[in-house]
Amino acid sequence: MKIKQAIGVVEWRKFTHFLCVHMSIKIYNSQLAAEIASDLIKIGAIKLNPREPFTWASGWRSPVYCDNRVSLSFPDVRSKIKTAFGLAIAKEFDHIDVIAGVATAGIPQGTLIANDLELPFIYVRSKPKGHGLQNMVEGKIEKGQKVLLIEDLVSTGGSSLAGAQALREAGAEVIGMMAIFTYGFEVAEKNFEDKKVNLVVLSDYRHLLNQVKDESMFGEEALKTLEKWHENPGEWVV
Repeated sequence: MKIKQAIGVVEWRKFTHFLCVHMSIKIYNSQLAAEIASDLIKIGAIKLNPREPFTWASGWRSPVYCDNRVSLSFPDVRSKIKTAFGLAIAKEFDHIDVIAGVATAGIPQGTLIANDLELPFIYVRSKPKGHGLQNMVEGKIEKGQKVLLIEDLVSTGGSSLAGAQALREAGAEVIGMMAIFTYGFEVAEKNFEDKKVNLVVLSDYRHLLNQVKDESMFGEEALKTLEKWHENPGEWVV
């Protein structure tokens, strides 16, 4: 790897440690992050196309598209992700009263975790229900309960943090959030820091890129495209 050769082994270790531990966003385990990134590519949950980029709902053009809901269709990967969540929760969070999923993709992942940990489960809507009680939070939640939010994917963090805010307004204490994957954008780090929410993720874009390189999935030009996009995704063009 060119960066490793340029900065030396010691500085490289410091650099990778920095990538794994940010102020508000943390990778649970680097080796596991690499394995999960590889799994997500293999099952088609993560698609890479530097030549014909995807268009996100935000309007951003991107050479990568992530849909972790696909993992639910693969029992081995689904089980690995559930187990990884459980291990990370045991290490990173002292006490949890309730697991909350962020609608919609965080709901099945959160349900699996809550069932495994024998904890109550609730979920947070993206907007209030248009009839009845017009709830943002669905399920039983008491004021002061400690809630861990579950997401499948974090990009800028906007919708995820809206879920955290809804729980706080309902009187819950949000002790943190977990997600399968994050792109690791600087704007996400700032958003989580501003909202005082700690995010622990199983894998991220940097580990994904390392797997792409290790498995020689693309040539040099395509790899440069993948790296260049990450530097400024909002302004990136092919």
